[in-house]
Order: sequence, then C-alpha cells, then structure tokens
Amino acid sequence: MVLSVTITCQDTLAITEHRIINSDLNEHGTVYGGRLLELLDGTSSISAAHFARHLTVTAAVDQFNFIAPLKLHDSFKIVSYVSGAGKRSIEVFAKIIGSQDTFGEKFLSATAFLTFVTPKLVTLPTLVSINEEEQVICKNYQQRHSLRQQQLAANKEFYSVINLD
Repeated sequence: MVLSVTITCQDTLAITEHRIINSDLNEHGTVYGGRLLELLDGTSSISAAHFARHLTVTAAVDQFNFIAPLKLHDSFKIVSYVSGAGKRSIEVFAKIIGSQDTFGEKFLSATAFLTFVTPKLVTLPTLVSINEEEQVICKNYQQRHSLRQQQLAANKEFYSVINLD
C-alpha cells in the first residue's frame, strides 16, 4: 500500500536574491533577459526538487512575462514554489520582485511558469495551497496543463517539418 504524502506550496518555496551589477546589463541598461532566465531556472529547480524529493530536469519555460525592467543599482529576488503536478511533471510558479536602488520601493518585475519532469516514474506528493495567492495560481493548474498537452501534440507535427540541413 502506498501512502499519499501531502506537501504545501510553502514547503517547496525557494528564494534567491541578487544585486544588479554592470555585467548583468544589456545595451539598454536593464538586466539581460537571458541572465534572468538562468537565475529563474536555478531557483525554480530547487522548488521542483523540494516537491519531488528526486532528480528533476527542466522541460519547458511555459510562460515568462516581463512586467517592469530591472536596472543598475536595483536588486531583485526570485520567489518560486510548486503550483501543480501530474504523474511525472511538476509546474513551478515564479515571481521576480525588484527593489529600486536596493532599499527602495518594491515592484513586480516578472512572472513565469516552468515545467520540470522526473526522468523516471516516482510517486509525487499531493499539493496543498494555503494562502490566497497560492490558491488562485494552483486553481488554474489543470487548465494550464491541458493547454501544454495540446501544444506538445501540435509541436510534434511542427518538429517533423523542421529542416536539419
């Protein structure tokens, strides 16, 4: 008999903080998007690992929304937690919260959903959302999951016509 394990979104919480320096900037004087994606993937992978208690790999950045730019002398933190799970897939929600001039006003810089998978079949726990933000985000997991499955099916046809020469 397999016992169902329950885990809260907060149990999967991962937070990283960064001060923006010149090497993080693009030619527009804002943080380079690729740098944000690198840091986002690292933080989100910790949330997925907390949930799975097993090796996970990034399958997709399903959605990334830039909301407000991050600039030199700002700082930011990435907050991520699991927002849903299937049999082998784990969806992680992440938000990037900026702080003007390191100690100033906070603002929402970006949000994202990423999918991680376990390379082999493991028993994933049941996810429980507690606070209002988690409940709103987790409530729509099945809808996002269905859309991802439809997109994956459409991509198979698309990939079949890609010329590799």
